[in-house]
Amino acid sequence: MEEMVNMEAEINEIKLKTEIMQLEHETADITHRFYLGKKCEILQDMNRHLEAILKEKRDLRKRLIKHRCQESLPIEATYHKSIVELLTEAVTFIEKLESHLQSVRTIPQIPHMMNNMDTTLSKTKVLMIELEELTEQILKWEELQKEVYSNNVCNTADLDFGLSLT
Repeated sequence: MEEMVNMEAEINEIKLKTEIMQLEHETADITHRFYLGKKCEILQDMNRHLEAILKEKRDLRKRLIKHRCQESLPIEATYHKSIVELLTEAVTFIEKLESHLQSVRTIPQIPHMMNNMDTTLSKTKVLMIELEELTEQILKWEELQKEVYSNNVCNTADLDFGLSLT
């Protein structure tokens, strides 16, 4: 019995050692000094990189807060008027740029637009001819109406409705 208990204890001890070895094997890349050293170096490199980025960010903020006129190139006083005129022209050009671009975009459509204009002109000419014909017909009708009216007035004047005093 005692031997069996000793053997079970040995078996349990061997199982425990096996589990410990299995665990060491599974976590060797985490706990081994060689791997830990590499990971530490990688973390230090990343830390240095992040510090450099933060420093650049601080420098950028300082530059953005600083007035640009302190860093700009000095311009001689004789050129100030020319620079102002140049800037005025640049602003005008930028304001008109969209309309100029729109004009350039419509260039390929010009032949189509010309065809439309020709068609419209032809239709307008046809309408003018029809209008002239209608105008002539109206004038003829008006003259005819005048003649009919004058004839009716003359005919009624010739009629003696028995009202004569003789």
